[in-house]
Amino acid sequence: MATIMRKMNIISRCEAQYRTERTKNALQGIFHSYVLAVCHRPGLSQDALAKHLCINKSNVTRHLSCLEKDGYIERRHSEEDKREMLVFPTEKMLSLHSEVVEITKDWNSLIAEGVSEEELSVFHSVLDKILERSIALVYEKESDK
Repeated sequence: MATIMRKMNIISRCEAQYRTERTKNALQGIFHSYVLAVCHRPGLSQDALAKHLCINKSNVTRHLSCLEKDGYIERRHSEEDKREMLVFPTEKMLSLHSEVVEITKDWNSLIAEGVSEEELSVFHSVLDKILERSIALVYEKESDK
């Protein structure tokens, strides 16, 4: 039997493929979470973005380099702490934001077809518990260092 994580990873990869196809390959599906986060919180630091997305800092830096090169984001040094990089959406990213939101809503509706409201409610409750526990395990380990 497949593990919880294997199933969740497959769902996530399918969603990324769906997102990429829906944006006509303008932006790979892996970057959609960046669009949502950066557009909702312009000026977020790279470190805070990594924590928000639960992606390690080196991958976030690499992904942001791609997004910056393609003109989706701008990175600026913080005025308070010059070592800190803040991330801002460009017009190019902002123009994709509503499309990414719509694609996300569509995906969630499509994968929930045939699932009752009660089942979805229970599923979300269980997922929330697993999510909270996962975050606690990762960040407890980090704080122990």
